[in-house]
Amino acid sequence: MEFQHILFEVEDEVGVITLNRPEARNALSEEMRGDFDKLLPWLAAEAGKTVKAVVITGAGTAFSAGGDIKGMKSRATATTYDARARMRASHHRMYDVGHLELPVIAAVNGAAAGAGFCLALAADFIVATPRSRFAASFNRIGLVPDWAGLYYLPRLIGLQKAKELVYTCRLIDAEEAKQMGVIYDIWPEEGFLDRAKAFARRFKNASTEALGMSKNLLNQSFETDFKTMLELEAMAQSIARAGDYHKQAVARFVDKQPPLFNWEAMAKEAGGR
Repeated sequence: MEFQHILFEVEDEVGVITLNRPEARNALSEEMRGDFDKLLPWLAAEAGKTVKAVVITGAGTAFSAGGDIKGMKSRATATTYDARARMRASHHRMYDVGHLELPVIAAVNGAAAGAGFCLALAADFIVATPRSRFAASFNRIGLVPDWAGLYYLPRLIGLQKAKELVYTCRLIDAEEAKQMGVIYDIWPEEGFLDRAKAFARRFKNASTEALGMSKNLLNQSFETDFKTMLELEAMAQSIARAGDYHKQAVARFVDKQPPLFNWEAMAKEAGGR
């Protein structure tokens, strides 16, 4: 596959997506959105085969400044209906990022603002450097959050804090973002991307199928009633029990062999959590 405004490679079963418009602080151009539309179905098809986890990062000194404001100016004459159709056509993109049945790590190496912030929120884990900054900056130009920001943000940090960030558009640094629960951890700038890739590689020996089903059900849990959730759990567990990974893991336990997937041991090796 050829891309215009992203770079993509698979390293040791980790897919690495780099937003690649450093001269525009990785603003989400139409070309970049099209690149995602080509890549995401491929990742979904390769989940658990050639790719076991995904890292999303940005080239240069920013993760993503958000929407391409210059591009917005060129679309200023579009009708309301055209604008709505364009937004609706992009909905699948954020659904596909947030529901990809693989662990997704957003490695935020600078500013993540507007839709760039929302893209990071769609990941399972956000890690950041100490200089990273986050902002739900839409209201600065008279817009409301999109790219599923109004869905992900209150679920991550609660309704009142989400309202604060959306209403004020204020920048939060990495420390405050961690305290709020926006990000998973803060790592030094030196070797940051390598550490994010190493974090993603910890999932190589996990059951992609079980992780994928767990992610799918967790994503539904806020809107699903208790009884339905139990039924979904029963269905997923029946599928997982019939899988080769579960059978091999039980056999290793009975034979007193170490488990293939041991997060604590891998974290100890990596010197982190």
